Amino acid sequence: MLKEWSTVVGALEAGEQLVILRKGGIMETASGFLLESHKFLLYPTWEHQTEQNIRKPFLCHMQRKRPPPDMNTITSYAQVLYECDVDSDDTIEQLEDFHIWSREYIMSRRAWQPQRPMRAVFLKVFKIDPITIPILSEYSGCKSWLDSDTTCDGGQPVLSDKQIKLQLDKFQSIVS
Repeated sequence: MLKEWSTVVGALEAGEQLVILRKGGIMETASGFLLESHKFLLYPTWEHQTEQNIRKPFLCHMQRKRPPPDMNTITSYAQVLYECDVDSDDTIEQLEDFHIWSREYIMSRRAWQPQRPMRAVFLKVFKIDPITIPILSEYSGCKSWLDSDTTCDGGQPVLSDKQIKLQLDKFQSIVS
């Protein structure tokens, strides 16, 4: 499972975000962000997200969906269609249509360990029936990946194949 802000998970599920930009969490400083799987559940988190860090009003909407403190609800999974390192501010700015993060937030992430590029990952997202799981102690901390034996199958794609292809072509023209 990939840990991601609940606002970003909401944007991914709404088709408002297609790309994640990652450097890795504090606990991943030695290696940075590495894809552990090309298909993974999206695990919404509630820490560190603020209205200043996003460009669209997903925070209030997602706060209303917040599960009880000892449980979490998984409602989607993602399939990686393309990934690459991005180390140019110009390229990062051209990717704004693909995500909801504010420019200031992205630049602050770029400034953290500036020798490392951002990892840009283009996703195809699938909505699934909600899966409620307990929050385990090993899920806490600034790390990107969580172990889970829950599988990613079925579901309804958020965007059509035609929409995905159009956006993927546009993304690849920016990052290539």
